[in-house]
Amino acid sequence: MNMELETAIWLIGIGQLGVLCASALVPLRLDWKHSLNMLPELHRQLYWVYGGYTVMSIIALGATCLGCSREIAVGGRLALAFTLYGATFWGVRLGLQAVLNARPHLTRWWLWLGYHVLTLLFVAFTSVYLAAIWNAIRVLH
Repeated sequence: MNMELETAIWLIGIGQLGVLCASALVPLRLDWKHSLNMLPELHRQLYWVYGGYTVMSIIALGATCLGCSREIAVGGRLALAFTLYGATFWGVRLGLQAVLNARPHLTRWWLWLGYHVLTLLFVAFTSVYLAAIWNAIRVLH
């Protein structure tokens, strides 16, 4: 088994759960209560539903990496399926960094720094999942 991959998977588990700290600030920093107030009620509710699904996905990814890092690092079909989902989830999020215009909201140095740290974390998450995919494919063949 690849101990370095197991450790990397475990570390991104911690990192993914840590991203939830930044995620919790989004409704506050973007003033959802006021900004979304002009939308119909269903649209406001959908923002919260989508946010909830995203948070639950991150919790599931992070907790699985923490609790099953060895099994994921060993490889196999289930590891391949899980890591394909993780790489897709974080790869899409990383791609969105290039098109989302966060600049007007990065009004303080710590917001700017946090944004760039998040980008690095998204790169790390995607990279580790891709390495685990490669490992799982190698094991299956």
